[in-house]
Amino acid sequence: QVQLVESGGGVVQAGGSLKLSCTGTPRGLSRGVMGWFRQAPGKEREFVAAIRWRDGTTNYTDSVKGRFRISRDYTKNMVDLQMNSLTPEDTGVYYCAGRRDLFLVRAPAEYDSWGQGTQVTVSS
Repeated sequence: QVQLVESGGGVVQAGGSLKLSCTGTPRGLSRGVMGWFRQAPGKEREFVAAIRWRDGTTNYTDSVKGRFRISRDYTKNMVDLQMNSLTPEDTGVYYCAGRRDLFLVRAPAEYDSWGQGTQVTVSS
């Protein structure tokens, strides 16, 4: 039973932009906190950004601050990640995740709903 589905990945040159979207069932969109994570080959999954459904409060990892923007749309049951000024270091599989608690946490283990991921490749 799929709860979250990501879209919008692709190949882009350094300096370019991509917009990722996450949609899903109400169960998957936990209405607590939604997060984006990424995993590069040979590396652990890492936190990118999170947003609290209730008030739109956001949190970002330092490496994407000022370049990425997470947003949510109640009417579309969707969470987006706008990525600008991309670098090859941003390459990886990007995952959408949800948790029912209201705390903006960064540990992947704290999220209980996950999508299957979408590949983002940034060429130099």
